[in-house]
Amino acid sequence: MAERRLRILVIEDEMLVAMNIEDMLLELGHEVAGLAGRLEHALALARDSAFDLAMLDVNLAGEPSFPVAQVLAERGIPFLFATGYGTKGISEPYRDRPVLQKPFRATDLSDILRSMTV
Repeated sequence: MAERRLRILVIEDEMLVAMNIEDMLLELGHEVAGLAGRLEHALALARDSAFDLAMLDVNLAGEPSFPVAQVLAERGIPFLFATGYGTKGISEPYRDRPVLQKPFRATDLSDILRSMTV
């Protein structure tokens, strides 16, 4: 169980990966505040939804998720990238953000969330 229940926006274009992330978050005691697999929907959720933190896949069906990162940064909402590209796939303005290398385990996710909320 999480120390603090977080509402987390999940941006991931691979449905099975998104479902796996959702299961991990629920198992860790958090709540999925929204889920988007395409850039336009992700931008709408990032602009208009209430949540504590966001997880961004870098590549959303061929489009980079950096416009979503920009919205989150402007709103002051913490976010991390969950990507198979590692830090090399992160655009320069966001290289200071946490990166969770795919594939990852629930313990990896728990550790990075804990580090972001301390």
